Amino acid sequence: MSLSIEEKLSVNKFFVDEENAHIEIDPAYPDLKEKMKLVNACPAGLYKLNDDETLSFDYAGCLECGTCRILCLGTVVKKWEYPEDTKGVEFRYG
Repeated sequence: MSLSIEEKLSVNKFFVDEENAHIEIDPAYPDLKEKMKLVNACPAGLYKLNDDETLSFDYAGCLECGTCRILCLGTVVKKWEYPEDTKGVEFRYG
């Protein structure tokens, strides 16, 4: 039996650090092209473009892959670091 990507990702556990976001963005960053890099590249689909062209983001489901850091650190992404010890994603498939 083959599982879809969504089914595989759904078995992961996330230990969210509510006190310290490990990724911070500038939701009103003016360059739409930069924002679309994040919308299109995030494997967890955590970046969403709003109707007013601001960016929404929820770090709670982050896979910690670093894609957004590589693409947009210093522009849309203001801060990117790994979560504190015992926080973050726990992969539970395969």
